[in-house]
Amino acid sequence: MTTIEYLSLPLHKRIFHRILSFIVSIPIALGNFFKDKFVGFFVKIWKMISSFFVNLYNNFIDGDWKTRTTYLFMGFGLLSRGSIVRGVLYFVYQIAFLIYGITIGIPSLLKLNTFGYIAETIKDDLEYIYPDNSFMIMLNSIIFILLLIIALVLWNNQIKDSSELQNLHKIGKTIDNKEVFRNLVGKNYHMVLLSIPTFGLVVFTIIPLIFMILVAFTNYSSSYTQPKFLFDWVGAYNFRKLFGATSSASGSEFAYVFGQILLWTLVWAFFATFTNYFLGMIVAMIINKKGIKFKKLWRTILITTIAVPQFISLLFLSKFLATNEGGFNTILTNLGLISENIKFLEDATIAKITIIVVNMWIGIPYTMLMCSGILMNIPDDLYESARIDGASPFKMYMKITLPYMLFVTGPYLISNFVGNINNFNVIYLLSGGNPMFTNINGAAITNPTALYGAGQTDLLITWLYKMCMGQVTKDYGVASVIGIFVFVVVATFSLILYGRTNAVKNEGDFQ
Repeated sequence: MTTIEYLSLPLHKRIFHRILSFIVSIPIALGNFFKDKFVGFFVKIWKMISSFFVNLYNNFIDGDWKTRTTYLFMGFGLLSRGSIVRGVLYFVYQIAFLIYGITIGIPSLLKLNTFGYIAETIKDDLEYIYPDNSFMIMLNSIIFILLLIIALVLWNNQIKDSSELQNLHKIGKTIDNKEVFRNLVGKNYHMVLLSIPTFGLVVFTIIPLIFMILVAFTNYSSSYTQPKFLFDWVGAYNFRKLFGATSSASGSEFAYVFGQILLWTLVWAFFATFTNYFLGMIVAMIINKKGIKFKKLWRTILITTIAVPQFISLLFLSKFLATNEGGFNTILTNLGLISENIKFLEDATIAKITIIVVNMWIGIPYTMLMCSGILMNIPDDLYESARIDGASPFKMYMKITLPYMLFVTGPYLISNFVGNINNFNVIYLLSGGNPMFTNINGAAITNPTALYGAGQTDLLITWLYKMCMGQVTKDYGVASVIGIFVFVVVATFSLILYGRTNAVKNEGDFQ
């Protein structure tokens, strides 16, 4: 369709065409992303590995005995040539790595294929055999592999450093150790500062992420808590269970519930994001409109909802909207407006609508505050020119206000959408995921326990929480699969939508 044909369409058809074009472009965008990013990534990895071995070979051939000794004792070439500080740090890391590897890392790695051999044994007066801990075997193996990768990088770097010092000594230059300390607070100061958050990233993000991915291929659950039992590798069984590809009777029921929760998660994220965004923008426009009195009062009233902690508001509303003895139903009954209590949080459809409305109550004030500042920065000359040309208020909103807002708040809108996919508080504190799934297409569920307490208003994140922390059997393997799936969904939406926003594609236009 040409631009002229597109502009000649009515407004509702143009909107439909843009939505349809976006949906069609998702597979193309995914293909381009994997082609550009992943192919380039593997090419870089291959170049790094090949250069690693080439440098090792060249440095060994061209190096003297000190450099060659560095291949066995990290830091020796630096220590022997006067670079005391760096040499000591390399050597200390090698010693610490060897101690950890020999005592913990390698033994755990050798048991990783079976997660140990000895479960809990009966104590007696003669002998007690200490059981294996499958959880610690996996964790220690992951830590050892990461330390090994770091050791290889440091090993290669200290060999290159030793070779460079060898070349400097040939031309009569020496190393000033004080210069090393000056560099730490000078040109290398950024590396010193970034080392702390990098360490935190590895410990609190990368290691748990790798652990979660590995757990997805095991039968790890509360039934296998050490030292009662060991857990085993189960391959892709948990993934097949998620999509109903198992032979168990409850497999199709589990897949159906997963599909319903996934659908509701996306519907919830869409409405929770765009209702708050557009209604918050409209409220900000009304308050900022010239001639409106008591602007500070209206802003203060809306900000009051932010001042009250969210969990207090949600817990109060969960009691206020209860079917029996709920304050709202009591008021409506006393006024004679209803004869039967409304099941605000017990009927699936009504509960979903109620959750979206309540989220508007606690979310619109945030958007209103953000939009107020942005609206004040839109040049008045644009509106004056539009009025002179005879544009209606709606036309000015569609052609001036909304494009400007979307340009500035595009990244925020994406992050808010992703945040709502993982919005735990609103769902868990308001409805707890209720009502529960009791039947599928009119047929009673054969094994409710196998659904891990899934409710019809649960999001994937709240269902995952129930799997790990609920009263029923805790299945960490299936929970890890759902965690991976949530990560894939969030990453896909974030990468595709962020790259298509004007804030990224036409960044210079804003200037």
